[in-house]
Amino acid sequence: MEIRFKIIHLSLSAVLLVLLSVNLVSCHKDDVPPVSTETEKTLFMYLPWSTDLVGAFYTNISDMEKAIAKKGLDQERVLVFISTTPTEATLFEIIEENGKCKGDTLKRYTNPAITTKEGITSILNDVKGFAPAKRYAMTIGCHGRGWVPVSRGKTRYLSQEKPHWEYEGVPMTRYFGGLSPEYQTDITTLAEGVADAGMKMEYILFDDCYMSTIEVAYDLREVTDFVIGSPCEIMRYGMPYAEIGEYLLGNTDYEAICNEFHTFYSNYKEMPCGTIGVTNCSELEPLVQIMKEINSRYKFDTSQINSIQTLDGYSPVLFFDFGDYVAKLCSDADLLNQFRAQLQRTVPYKRNTETYYTMISGGRQIKINAFSGITVSDPSMNTFAETKTETAWYKATH
Repeated sequence: MEIRFKIIHLSLSAVLLVLLSVNLVSCHKDDVPPVSTETEKTLFMYLPWSTDLVGAFYTNISDMEKAIAKKGLDQERVLVFISTTPTEATLFEIIEENGKCKGDTLKRYTNPAITTKEGITSILNDVKGFAPAKRYAMTIGCHGRGWVPVSRGKTRYLSQEKPHWEYEGVPMTRYFGGLSPEYQTDITTLAEGVADAGMKMEYILFDDCYMSTIEVAYDLREVTDFVIGSPCEIMRYGMPYAEIGEYLLGNTDYEAICNEFHTFYSNYKEMPCGTIGVTNCSELEPLVQIMKEINSRYKFDTSQINSIQTLDGYSPVLFFDFGDYVAKLCSDADLLNQFRAQLQRTVPYKRNTETYYTMISGGRQIKINAFSGITVSDPSMNTFAETKTETAWYKATH
């Protein structure tokens, strides 16, 4: 039954690819970027190979086209990289004319290196060559367990600690890559790839589970001004681009993005759950200094671990609400108030439904009593978190 499902899914993806290909106009057969005039902003939608999500990616593209058709493009361009199989990908531009959108193929890829810094840099250099701009922004599928490193060829978990995407028969959430490490990317690799391309982003929006973590934001602090993502799992549908797309273009409206996301998922029929947070990376260093002071004075009492707001379904918990964790860690009222004020500056926009959803353990909703828009893994005793002391965040704050 499982094999039959996968064959049907791939067939559907193939049909969708044919339909998309009909709409794409190949104009650069030699794949050499033409001489282009610099625009104000280029938005890059990066959709590398992700098992069982290709169909959802086409919906995302269609939804973004709806937003573009509604708002129009003014001194801005939108490019899309999509992997349709593990070995094939296309880079195309969404062109808007008289309220209608079409795709303009720019380059086709065979075996693109989506998991190496060199490969990511090469793809970004293509984007820069085809659509040079004063500002760049990115929506991206990446590592689906936050900061946790890719287990390259090794099993890093026990059977009861399998990743959330391996649970079946429940409403699906998102993840990046295939079911094996060769299709997954480390956050540090992503950061290096963006840095080597010399394209600091206005924002990086993660359309995947568990990406609004303090460890991820700190890894990306030099390559993007803002990080947008969900602290929890996000439904397979992903970001509602038809609703938030217009706010991703032009002068980015982060508050409107959060509000529209919240409205969409509050009314989402399959599972009315959704969380989102926006991190201002320029405010991370002041937060580091406060956390360094707190960690120098206090050691977490592990007997309180069950009192912290969880934002995942793992056991032991992997992602805890950052603000609630520090509230349980720090007993100095003045220092805690300093932390809370700085956290508000660091994560200025966030929204959440009353519950969050996880595929783990048969699919379930969990009550949210405390929400700061970002998670931390400092107190986690999950084997996924065994390398937490090696993260740049941990080293900077301990």
